[in-house]
Amino acid sequence: MSQMPQQAALSKCPSCEEPLESGDRFCGACGYDLSVVPARPRDEPTTAMNGSVPPQASADRDRPRPPSAPPAAPSWPTTPPAHHPAGTPLPDTPAGRGTPAQGAPVPPPPAPGAQVPPSTAPDTPVPPPPAQVTPVPPSRAEGAPVPPESAGAVPPPPSAEPPAPSSGVRFDRRARSEERAAQPDEYPLQAPDPRVAAESAGTGAAVCVACRAGRVDDDGYCENCGHAQPRERDHMEQESGPIGAVSDRGLRHHRNEDAFAVSTTALPDGSPASVAIVCDGVSSATRPDEASLAASRAANESLLAALPRGTHPQQAMHDAIVAASEAVNALADEPAAAREHAPHQNAPACTIVGAVVTAGLLVVGWVGDSRVYWIPVDRSTPAARLTEDDSWAAQMVAAGLMGEAEAYADQRAHAITGWLGADAYELEPHTASFKPDRPGVVVVCTDGLWNYAESADEMAEAVPADAAVRPLHAARVLVGHALDGGGHDNVTVALVPFPAVPQGAGSA
Repeated sequence: MSQMPQQAALSKCPSCEEPLESGDRFCGACGYDLSVVPARPRDEPTTAMNGSVPPQASADRDRPRPPSAPPAAPSWPTTPPAHHPAGTPLPDTPAGRGTPAQGAPVPPPPAPGAQVPPSTAPDTPVPPPPAQVTPVPPSRAEGAPVPPESAGAVPPPPSAEPPAPSSGVRFDRRARSEERAAQPDEYPLQAPDPRVAAESAGTGAAVCVACRAGRVDDDGYCENCGHAQPRERDHMEQESGPIGAVSDRGLRHHRNEDAFAVSTTALPDGSPASVAIVCDGVSSATRPDEASLAASRAANESLLAALPRGTHPQQAMHDAIVAASEAVNALADEPAAAREHAPHQNAPACTIVGAVVTAGLLVVGWVGDSRVYWIPVDRSTPAARLTEDDSWAAQMVAAGLMGEAEAYADQRAHAITGWLGADAYELEPHTASFKPDRPGVVVVCTDGLWNYAESADEMAEAVPADAAVRPLHAARVLVGHALDGGGHDNVTVALVPFPAVPQGAGSA
């Protein structure tokens, strides 16, 4: 599908740190607007553990520290190793801490029964250090007397923590996450109020899907935990008689711009007819979700009105695509004041594909790059793709300039050459009719699915063997196949068994 050229995208969302893809305008996880985010700086600030700001001279920072230079002062006293050779330097400490000066030898441990000097009294109360490390006093020889506390005694430092390598450390993402894990949450989440949940259930108000207790405000966020609620169109499922359809937002987009409509009706002779319409909003257009919804509804209503009157299914499909185009064109008729506020917005646009299945006839129609596949029940017979894309890649293949694999691997492959919208070229609905000689399943889908099962054989492998009797289950399986493959686009698929099943039949 065509998209407007985008600026260089960030690798991760600044809000939730989820990975982004080139061309994303919104975060697929939290919906964060990426167009207003400045580029991330190349470097991050250096902050001292004790609150002081170290010198930022590049020459001093980049010059390696000599091996004999002692490490800088930590923000709290640390315990030296148990056995140091004489003359081993210790970390520099502030004056008055009672620890050996830099370069001074460390006195040997007291012998059994010897008096412990007051300045290193082991029972001196030890205040808890800033890092919440439990102090462990050094062991004494059995029977050694404990001298009284002295006024100038300094508590021994905790021995559980190793000496800090430097007073200034670089806060990368891992350091930040470890620091956040070690420190208590300054703003704990408010506990759910069971009365709120009871009131919401009693009044029919929406309840948060995350905390199951807070009310959902008009903006779609929980008043208790602030969690963004899923939109109604993020995941949709519908079963109409023997037809099953599923649409999902996918894993990368912040909203679902696909839409579908499925229904059943009867022909004048009383035989059943099944209808499936799938539309895919053009992401680079304005309000693509509204365009796909309007087109699917208009096409479905047109078919339900024409088929019972005896209109040939192929002509009815052509008229339905024209009706869908008119519905999308109407979305561009905005007041002049609205166009003045957004003069650079283009018209809403979408693609469309549909199928009508009767007792002995299969009719398909399309504009754009959404597709219809024929999958026979007997998998020993070949599957087939029944539509041709209105896209750059299809034109290259048709002109003999590229092979199919090479064309669809190109970054321009999904640039569409036909769509519904006020700024589209002359509308040319494509229709075709088939008379299959064996039972099968008609797969009507957007490129969010066929990107992960492009050829007819690949689609046949992805469709469950019982799709003809359990179309809704099979549609769920196909959407899961696309999500497992990456879910880079919205995914929509409708499955229609052939021949048409009488009304009242459905999935097992």
